[in-house]
Amino acid sequence: MGFLLLIITVLLTDLAIKSAVEEADPAKFPRELEGTGGMIMLHRKHNDGFPMGAFRDKPDLVKNLPVMVLSFVAGIFFWIFPQKGHMAEKIGTSLILGGGLSNIYDRMKRGYVVDYFSIRFKKLKKIIFNLGDICIFLGTAILFAAEMVQAVKER
Repeated sequence: MGFLLLIITVLLTDLAIKSAVEEADPAKFPRELEGTGGMIMLHRKHNDGFPMGAFRDKPDLVKNLPVMVLSFVAGIFFWIFPQKGHMAEKIGTSLILGGGLSNIYDRMKRGYVVDYFSIRFKKLKKIIFNLGDICIFLGTAILFAAEMVQAVKER
């Protein structure tokens, strides 16, 4: 049950932040997030492509490919969910599903994904993210690490 709660929490939190960003005065962006010493900037960016605007000229691909990928991840989640153990895989797929569902909702409802923050560190400062993106990245990293640990154990 905790994994379903994680999915819902990521989904609803990201959608709430996106909604607040969309409702805010566009003139207030970009701006520094208070308390971060300038490390995090808030933005209001509409991304109608994949990360960093890739394939924005192919809207059908941009809408349909994430649905297919997320369906595959959901299949993995529901396959491992009833099994004992596999905590890393369950956490990783939960994060991917929560973040992915939020971004797919944006694509279907708004026609673009709302991105709203950047990290002011080297080349990262040019990339604008949302919580869903971070959860997808983190979930993927967890799955990759779990696979690497499993491969080492099998040696």
